[in-house]
Amino acid sequence: MSGKSVGILFDRVRWEEKELGRQLEIRGVPYDMIDAKSQVLALDKTLFTTVPGRILVRCVSFYRGLNASSVYEAHGIETINSSKILDICGNKLLTSQLLAKNGVPTPKTIVSFSPEGAMQAVEEIGFPCVMKPIIGSWGRQVVPIRDRETAEAFIEMREQLNDSMHTIFYIQEMINRPPRDIRCIAVGDEIVASVYRYAPPENWKTNVALGGHSEPCKVTSELEETILKTVSVVGAGVLGIDLMERSSSEFVVHEVNGTVEFKGAQTVTSNSIAGRIADYLISKRNREETQSVKA
Repeated sequence: MSGKSVGILFDRVRWEEKELGRQLEIRGVPYDMIDAKSQVLALDKTLFTTVPGRILVRCVSFYRGLNASSVYEAHGIETINSSKILDICGNKLLTSQLLAKNGVPTPKTIVSFSPEGAMQAVEEIGFPCVMKPIIGSWGRQVVPIRDRETAEAFIEMREQLNDSMHTIFYIQEMINRPPRDIRCIAVGDEIVASVYRYAPPENWKTNVALGGHSEPCKVTSELEETILKTVSVVGAGVLGIDLMERSSSEFVVHEVNGTVEFKGAQTVTSNSIAGRIADYLISKRNREETQSVKA
């Protein structure tokens, strides 16, 4: 293993990766920045002698981060998040299925695998509803379906893309919510940030990357309960959990992010989110060293 105790696996260096490195430096923790695009990883039992024993996965590409983490794990290197968590979070179908199975409130969701089935799912959910790709971020290709004509147009468009991924039709109810959603960032089993994300004018998507803005959100007991239950179901790590308000005290989880962006949330959060992630990595290292001494 490398002499560095932590690695940050990336394929694009954003503000978040720079801030994570800065917070590790403040804490005196040596780390490596690992460009996933330059990795050449043997699948046999060859030891990865130049790789840290713990890697924080920060790849923008879902498939790149997922598959790299699985290779590292096979060689005994811990990844945060684990490949299991990344797989669940990167696939909206798997996320919704897991949440629903374990009683975490989530929008009613129907999946189908043909244009005919997609229209049946839309009619069963009712108008308005939302059609999403099962893989993707930043709200791309997430569209509101407000009538049958719109549904038929989008189903036909996706069918003509000639991509097997787009023939998986993931349809959700549209929650009657305020013009905002909530992003909570959980590190381990602690909520380190909670913000409202408001949609920009003339848009219904709340993504900060699309022009939305953030405001502080108080963590009520009901919100905390929903977040911690989600963590217990998905697995502890570094998670961005997105929720909508069905009422003043009822929340539904509509997405869980395995490589969460937090620049927008940080602008309205007093404590350092990257610092809390760094502390989590350090605590895991310290527990490992303590267990090693006891052994």
